[in-house]
Amino acid sequence: MAIAHAVSGEVVDLLAPGGVTTPDKTLALFKAKDLEVMRIVLPAGKRVPDHSVPGSITVQCLGGQVELFLPHQTAVLSAGQFAYVGGGVPHGLHALKDSDLLVTIAISGNGNTSTTTG
Repeated sequence: MAIAHAVSGEVVDLLAPGGVTTPDKTLALFKAKDLEVMRIVLPAGKRVPDHSVPGSITVQCLGGQVELFLPHQTAVLSAGQFAYVGGGVPHGLHALKDSDLLVTIAISGNGNTSTTTG
C-alpha cells in the first residue's frame, strides 16, 4: 500500500511515532520538483552508508542521537539539533540511540536525487 504524501497546507505530526500520518518507519513526507522531505527512523546501531545527493540537505534530529559522518569530521546530533550538508558532500549516519530524523533535500534542476536509508 502506497503512503500518500502530504499536500500543500497539510499539518503532519512528526513527533507521534506509530501514528496514522507518521508510522514508525522511514517515509517520504512529500516530494516536489525542488524539495523532498523525509522522516527517517533509525534503531540504535543502524548505519546509513556514505552517500551523496546533488542538492543541499538538512538533518534535524527529532529524537534520539546519531553520528553524522562527513569527509573531515564526525558530528553527534541529539534531539533538537540540526546540521547542514552541502550538495555533493559524502555523508553517512549511525544511530547511537533509537532515532527519528527529519531530512530535507533541495533537488537539483534535473529533479533527480539519490537517497539511501539503508
